[in-house]
Amino acid sequence: MSSPPSFSLKQIAIPAYGPSFLFGMVEGAVYPVIALSARELGASIAEAGLIVALTGVGALMNNVPASLITAKFGERSALTAAALFTIIALMFCVSAQSPAMFAVGVFMIGMAQAVFLLARQTYLTDAVPVSMRARALSTLGGVMRIGLFISPFISAALMQMMGLDGAYWLAAVAAAAAGALAFTLPELPNRKNAALRGQNAKPQRLSAILREHRKAFLTLGTGCLLVAALRNCRQIIIPLWAAHIALDASTTSVVYGAMGAIDMLLFYPAGKIMDRYGRHWVAVPAMLVMSTALILMPLTTGFVTFLLVTMLLGLGNGLGSGLVMTIGADSSPAHARPQFLGMWRLMTDMGSCGGPLLVSSIAAATGLATGILTVAGVGMAAAAIFQRWLPRKPAA
Repeated sequence: MSSPPSFSLKQIAIPAYGPSFLFGMVEGAVYPVIALSARELGASIAEAGLIVALTGVGALMNNVPASLITAKFGERSALTAAALFTIIALMFCVSAQSPAMFAVGVFMIGMAQAVFLLARQTYLTDAVPVSMRARALSTLGGVMRIGLFISPFISAALMQMMGLDGAYWLAAVAAAAAGALAFTLPELPNRKNAALRGQNAKPQRLSAILREHRKAFLTLGTGCLLVAALRNCRQIIIPLWAAHIALDASTTSVVYGAMGAIDMLLFYPAGKIMDRYGRHWVAVPAMLVMSTALILMPLTTGFVTFLLVTMLLGLGNGLGSGLVMTIGADSSPAHARPQFLGMWRLMTDMGSCGGPLLVSSIAAATGLATGILTVAGVGMAAAAIFQRWLPRKPAA
C-alpha cells in the first residue's frame, strides 16, 4: 500500500524525532548512574535498588494521568511541559542532600517519561498516514535507542570533569533541547484549538473506553504486555548468565554493545515490513527468534556462544522495533486516542515491571536456567496470541 503523495516523514522529521532522540539521551545519561548517586548520598544497596525502580514506578502510576493531560492540552504542550518537568526533576537530583530527596527527583523523571512517551506516540499516530504508521513508529523507537546508546559515552567524559553531576547536567541540556524542539511541532489540523476541541467533543470516560475496547485489551493488549515483559527481562538475564559463566563486567559490556548495535540497525526495515506486508509478519517471527535465543542461552558456556546467542536476541528485538506502539496505535479509536494509549501503556509497563520479578522469583526457587526458559515460554505465548489475533494484512 502506498502512502499519500502529499505526505513525507521529512516534513516533520526534526521536530517529531529530534525530541525523542534527545529524551533518549536523557535516559541514557541518567539511568546508569542513579544507583551510584543514591549510594553516594548514603543509601544502602537495597535502598539504591528501590530508588532505581522509582523511574518505572513513576511512569506506571502516571500513564493514565498522562493520557488525560495529553487529551486536554494537546501533544505539543504535553511534550514541552514534560521536558520542563524533567529539568526540574534533574535539578532535584543534582541538589539532593539525602536519599529521600534524590528519590523524589527520580520518581519525577518517571512521571515526565510517561507524559513524553505517550504524547509523542499519539502525535505521530495522528500525523502519519496509516500506510506509513509502522515505519514512523519504529523509527520513533529507533532514534530514541540511538540516544540511549550514545549518551553514556558523552556523560562518561563529562563525569571525568564534574563527577556524577555531569550526567545530570548533560540530561538537563538534552531535556531543554527536547522541549525547544517539541515546541516547534506543527499543530495537527484537528488540534489547532484545544479549547474548541474540548467544547465540541464529549469527554470520554476511561471506563467506557475500556469496556468498548475490552477485546483489544484482552487479546492484543495481553500479547504486548508479554512482549514488554520479555524485553525487560533481558536486563536481568544477560548480566546474571554472564556472571554464571564467569565473564567479567567489561566483557559483558562488549556483549551488550554488540546486541544493541544489531538492535538499532533493524528499526526501519522492521517498520517497512509491517507497513508493506502486515504487522503479523514481524510480530510472530520476532517473538519466535527471541524465544529461541533464550532457549539456547542456558546451553552457552563461554564468550563466543554467549555473544552469538545475545546477538540473536538483539536481532529478534530489533525485528520487533515499534511493534507495541504500532499495534496500540492500530487498536486505538481516533476520538479517544490519548486515553486508550494511556491504558495501553499502563498494561505494557506492568509487563515491563513484572518480567524481571518473574525471573528473579523463579531463579531463586529453581535456578536461573529455569527462569530463562520460563521467559522463553512468555515469548512463545506472545507469538501464539499474535498468530491468532493479529491481522495478516497491512492496516487499511
